[in-house]
Amino acid sequence: MKAIFISDAHLRKFSDNRYKKLLNFLDDVKEGNIPAQINNNATDIVTAKINDLYIAGDLFDYWFCRKEKINPEFKPMINKLIELKKIGIRIHLSEGNHDFFMGEYFNDVLEMEVFEEMTNAQLDNLNVLIAHGDTTDSNNTKYLLFRKILRSRIFYNIQRLIPATIRWKMAGLTSTASKELTVEDGDALVKKMESFALAMFQENYDAVIMGHCHVPSFNNYTIAEKKKTFVTLGDWISYYSFLYYEDGNFFLRYYRS
Repeated sequence: MKAIFISDAHLRKFSDNRYKKLLNFLDDVKEGNIPAQINNNATDIVTAKINDLYIAGDLFDYWFCRKEKINPEFKPMINKLIELKKIGIRIHLSEGNHDFFMGEYFNDVLEMEVFEEMTNAQLDNLNVLIAHGDTTDSNNTKYLLFRKILRSRIFYNIQRLIPATIRWKMAGLTSTASKELTVEDGDALVKKMESFALAMFQENYDAVIMGHCHVPSFNNYTIAEKKKTFVTLGDWISYYSFLYYEDGNFFLRYYRS
């Protein structure tokens, strides 16, 4: 089995460099041309059919789109995901702290898996927890309250009544507010996520994979004589990082185009 994991592209405009770079990367995924570590420290282009693509949140910098009215700037990325699905790649999307209410379109219309917070994935014989990771800091009560309000049914119904162009401007404001409420040193967030991951390892998870902190990190542990893996995926703003999984092994890589 082979899978790709990415997070935190925060796409807004098709003209942005990171948007085009991510589309190029997904073209490589479509063709099966994956830059990945294949033995020791050697790096090469692996020709491999990818089975699953996991997007661990904040693919878009905001969402707030009705299934009948999608932001035109997002359509190139959506079309690319549809292309991948048509060739047999399973698409899994986590909602992030910026893009949520995604289920009614990506799940109901496009038939792609959407999970609101975290999901349990079986990768061969590995039990893997995948999450955006914005709720792992239980001490950030202001953000958690803000998150709860934005995802409430009342807020959902209100935003649907607002004209699309105004709604997307409002979404940009909520995106900025979310950033301000979650501002923290990325390395500090990694440490908090690591504590969460270590607890999950005690619950029989073999790997924990998260986004949100925008810092790529990779750590292996031996717990009760079993290998455990904790990964934070980085982003597609500064690092262009991704995780490649193949037959029981994970490789954190960086895209260069």
